[in-house]
Formats: sequence, structure tokens, C-alpha cells
Amino acid sequence: MATIETLEDFYQTKFNEQPPNLQQNLGHFNVFRLEDCHGPHGAPVKYTRRDFYKISLIRGKNVFHYADKSLEVEGPTLMFFNPKVPYTWESRSEDYTGFFCIFKDAFFTEKMRDPLSEMPMFASGGKPAFILPEAQEQQVSALFEKMLAEMQSDYRFKYDLLRNYVIELIHVALKVQPSQTLYQHPDANARITAIFSELLERQFPIETPSQRFKLRSAKDFAEHLSVHVNHLNRAIRQTTGKTTTDHITERLTSEAKALLKHTNWNIAEISYCLGFEEPSHFNNFFKKHVSLTPSAYRYL
Repeated sequence: MATIETLEDFYQTKFNEQPPNLQQNLGHFNVFRLEDCHGPHGAPVKYTRRDFYKISLIRGKNVFHYADKSLEVEGPTLMFFNPKVPYTWESRSEDYTGFFCIFKDAFFTEKMRDPLSEMPMFASGGKPAFILPEAQEQQVSALFEKMLAEMQSDYRFKYDLLRNYVIELIHVALKVQPSQTLYQHPDANARITAIFSELLERQFPIETPSQRFKLRSAKDFAEHLSVHVNHLNRAIRQTTGKTTTDHITERLTSEAKALLKHTNWNIAEISYCLGFEEPSHFNNFFKKHVSLTPSAYRYL
């Protein structure tokens, strides 16, 4: 499973150093020219999740691999990336230029009425790419130039101003129709399997009796990923040779064994946190897959 790229990883990879206040500033924000970070001979961008948001203006011909889909675009494109979805991109032209800004969710905490994750371009299953007409490209370029200039200033309220520039970028996109030019990529099955595996693993370990395992079926995962359940099942079987249910069952059984052996929680508490409505349902599940009742396994 691919690891999540952190802000620390980003700065170390791109600049071989980190800002001195990175750990203290939970609402970190920064902005860059694309060509200063992605030279023609630079390392390819890894396909992985990041723990920060990213908004990019990229010119030229490019292909974005986003979740289980790929997007081929030509011309100035405004892209929105969120921490929930793994992505990468590759340039198909030598003259690509542009900008991007990165920030943590806390940069907007208590500053927006609705969470960023509920904005259409950041929502699960949303369309993240917006091809810009000339007038909008000039507007977006000007906003990024203002961000770059403001980052160098000592204006006391510059981060409030930068926040306003980001919000304006979002509203520019909301006025433009998202791109529909999607095509299936040969690695789409592997990518959707990686996303599923990460979502499954992210629910563990169960650390308190009040924590609950919520995504328990193929249908739950498909809805979360905004794909048809048949598509999810087919991709996972083709990639791993096992069904979606097999993976969920194996991980659930493994966690049940760990909780029985390494906690003093009673069977009802373990049953609840693993998502079973009744302890009897958990007993039947465990005995079917382990050939022992939970109590018998605990005291082996």
C-alpha cells in the first residue's frame, strides 16, 4: 500500500529542506511556480495520497491520474486535489508552466461556513478539473501572482488575504463547467484496489470500545468511492484474485482475534465496535471463519 505523502516529505523531495516553522503551523500555506518544482528531468510525481490540499494551474498537454480515472487535458487547467484521493500527473509537452498552492485543512478552520471537503471540486466523486477560457486563465494567473507576492510581504494580515485569494480560485472554478474528458487507464484496476485497501486499513486498529467499523460491505465502499459496486468488485478480483468481501472478512477476522487476545473488553463490546448489531451475529461470523466461538478462542 502506498504511503501518504506529508508536507515534510513534499519539502524534502522538492527542496531538500523544510520551513523552520512547519511543525508549529498546522494551517500551513505556500505557493509555487510549477516550473521551479517540476523540471524536465525531475522525478515523476508519485501516485499517492497527500495529507494536504493542492490547487494547480497547469498549461500544456497533461494527463492526470485521479483515483480510478484518468483525465487527458490540453490547455490551461485548474485542478483541485484533496487529501482523500491519491493522484499523479504526467506532462505530454515540454513547455508546461503554471502555479500551485498547498495548504492544510486547518488553514480554513473557522473561516468558512462549510467544510472544504463539501465543495464540489473537493467532494468524494467530484470532478476536480476545470479547463479555463482565456479570460479565466488570466484571472487565475493574476491570483497566483498575487499569492506569490504576498508570501514575500510582511503584511500583518497576509494570510487572511491569501485565504481570500484561494476562495476566489474556488469561485472561478464553480463558474466554469468541469472537464468531462475521462478515459480508462490500464492501471485503473490497480489504483481502485489500492484506494479500497487504504480505506479498509484506515479503519484499524480499533482502539476503544466506542470506535466502530463502518465500511463493512462492498456496497459501503463503492458508495464511498462513487463507483458502481460491480466495477469495484471486478477491479479487486482482477487485481488480487479475491473478492471484495474476502478482503473485508479477512481483515475483520484478524481484528476480532487481536481484540479477543489483547483487550479485556467483553464480547458485546467487541461485537459492537466491529459493526455487528447483535453479539449473536458476531458469534456466528467468528465461528464460521475461525471454527471456534469468540470465548473459546480467547481462552486458548
